[in-house]
Amino acid sequence: MKKAVKQVAGIDVSQKELVVMLGTMHDDLTQQLHSGKVFPNTSKGYDSLTSWVKKVMVNHIPVRYVMEATGVYHESLAYYLDEQAFEVSIVLPNKISNFARTLDTKTVTDKTASEAIALFGLSRMLEKWSRPTGVYREMRHLTRERNQLIDERTALKNQLHAEKAQAEPCKKAIERVSKRIVLIDKQEKEIKSELSALIKSDEQVKALVSILCTLPGIAMITVCSVLAETNGFDLIRNKRQITSYAGLDIREKQSGTSIKGKPRISKKGNKYLRRSMHMAALTALRSDDKFKSLFIRLVSKHGIKMKAVVAVQRKLLELMYTLYKTNQPYDKNYQDCKTQNSNEKYKSEENLVQIRN
Repeated sequence: MKKAVKQVAGIDVSQKELVVMLGTMHDDLTQQLHSGKVFPNTSKGYDSLTSWVKKVMVNHIPVRYVMEATGVYHESLAYYLDEQAFEVSIVLPNKISNFARTLDTKTVTDKTASEAIALFGLSRMLEKWSRPTGVYREMRHLTRERNQLIDERTALKNQLHAEKAQAEPCKKAIERVSKRIVLIDKQEKEIKSELSALIKSDEQVKALVSILCTLPGIAMITVCSVLAETNGFDLIRNKRQITSYAGLDIREKQSGTSIKGKPRISKKGNKYLRRSMHMAALTALRSDDKFKSLFIRLVSKHGIKMKAVVAVQRKLLELMYTLYKTNQPYDKNYQDCKTQNSNEKYKSEENLVQIRN
């Protein structure tokens, strides 16, 4: 008789409802989807969901709840399950969609999506999700609000330019737009002050921000965005993972000699991370010779400036993670010292061989 060894509740989350599919893996590695139901995306719906899972689950096997990171609609459910001490995993949508393509599914509905999530959870060893700490949660709210203000200010400045460029500009409209721009400037300064106070309130975060700001092109706002979107690099295990999470990983399509697509970044990751690293990369190119030489070398190789800028973004993000892991400030002469030590070691070994001969 088959014995259950793993249980997963795959949840397709939308604004108003939760489509749930419960699946089980047996000791012979076979997978079975056996129960499905729809619940409202409300606090009462969460209670009904957990009560239903208790009735249909195999009693001695804990259930892992797996869901996609769908904007903000999944957060309330994830927080509720975490408070109830259930195991929760949150997966990027592109991973689920790529996995769903391997299944023999011809139609795409909420039900098939929940089935794909459940099967994905059964076939993968997923990390347990933990809620953002208070500092990083507040930091994320502030940095995202600032991004919205900057977008709004850019649109207003374009509108102001268009109004002034008209043959007969409307003075009242120009005054109103100008006042809104001044208001946004004031609100942005308030957000910066709140971020600064938030950093100072936690000594560990303060020390980490100080270390990361030693990188060229990296300022407090960029550090806050990166820490907020990664929850202080929680669940990030290596540099490859952080670049994939930001959507800066390379996607390449090649088959034989006839199909060879241009390598591109996937962009299937956290857009706020990519946005923060873009401005940081442009600043680093202006202020640091090493990044400038990297940029020139890449442009001379393929002639695409934006591709070289993306490479600098990726390099900066990887360096931020490295500084976090080593807890050491950035040393711009590190690579030179490493090369020099390597050369000295090679010369000493060569001299030793000559002496022996």
